[in-house]
Amino acid sequence: MTVVAAVIERDGRVLICRRKPGGRHPLKWEFPGGKVEPGEDPREALARELREELGIEARIDEEMDSYEVRYGDSPRILLRFYRVTEFTGELMNLDFERIVWERPDKLPDYEFLEGDVEFVQRLARS
Repeated sequence: MTVVAAVIERDGRVLICRRKPGGRHPLKWEFPGGKVEPGEDPREALARELREELGIEARIDEEMDSYEVRYGDSPRILLRFYRVTEFTGELMNLDFERIVWERPDKLPDYEFLEGDVEFVQRLARS
């Protein structure tokens, strides 16, 4: 399975999202995105997820990083992180407990999904 995530940048800050209390990995922070459906292009999947979660039309830029993670005994997941510097539409929280614009160097202060921690640490240092 492939999961895509958007690193949406604006004014030196990155958008991060906190999961709702009821689902998997409750109240963990993450980057917006989601699963790539069978036969779907990863960039198209990310654009779809951003429409569904935030109500925006985003231009998906370069892939910043990718690696495999595994949660417990579930199948391995390929995580792919993409930079997004341009989008249109009014950004709305349609799917999260909370969304925050944060400076990259402050991201390690948040309790991210285990699979995102490696990327968060690299992003904070860059």
